Amino acid sequence: MTADSALADRWRGLLSCCSGVAHDLERELHAGHGLTMSEYEALDRLLEFADCQARIQDLVGDMYLSQSALSRTVGRLEKRGLVERSMCATDRRGVFVSATAEGRRVRDQARTTYLDVLARHLGPAEDRALSPGA
Repeated sequence: MTADSALADRWRGLLSCCSGVAHDLERELHAGHGLTMSEYEALDRLLEFADCQARIQDLVGDMYLSQSALSRTVGRLEKRGLVERSMCATDRRGVFVSATAEGRRVRDQARTTYLDVLARHLGPAEDRALSPGA
């Protein structure tokens, strides 16, 4: 095997791993909590900010979504009452997104599912070998 082939194989392995994790997160978060992976990630990252509030521009810097995709995701969370939007007092173009108490509750419940999926895929090899579906 050449160095180029080994590099391509590593890349394919990473893609396969990411795809498997994303697929299981999407399926299990939706089945158990009615959240997409993107909705969970947005809510989870929002809760890491002070006062559980951030501008969409600040959230998008940490995520894999474009600003427009994140805005749509926040819109879905807002419809469910998990976040609220408010205008920034110092910048009329700025919109703050804040997690509601219900948003915190849903994220806290979904966190166990999220961490279980991550552990199943990314935990120590001996743990993955013992997990169903690994």
